[in-house]
Amino acid sequence: MLARMRKVRHTDGGFTLIELLMVIVIIGILAGIVVFSVRGINDTGATAACKAEVKTVQVAAEAYYAQNQADAGGFQVLVDAKLLKNLPNADYVDWNAGDPQPVVGSPCATAVAAP
Repeated sequence: MLARMRKVRHTDGGFTLIELLMVIVIIGILAGIVVFSVRGINDTGATAACKAEVKTVQVAAEAYYAQNQADAGGFQVLVDAKLLKNLPNADYVDWNAGDPQPVVGSPCATAVAAP
């Protein structure tokens, strides 16, 4: 039995160093292609999140005005009125003169129109 195992082990073939290196090179090339092709997805996500945040605050401000016939005057008023779950991201939404707008320089500053 031991002799049989040695014989099987001796005849086992493995991959050569060249074959292993070729597989590593191919995997490296594919990984490089994937990295460069998905690089811009993060920017698109930030823009979409910014647009959604600004639009949510604008809708909440309009709902507050419809209920109270007065401007909300700030984010905390909208949270207290339960029109917003929590305060918006300060990097995305700014409250200027009673009107929520995108922050200048944010990912969606040029993409979101004023209501």
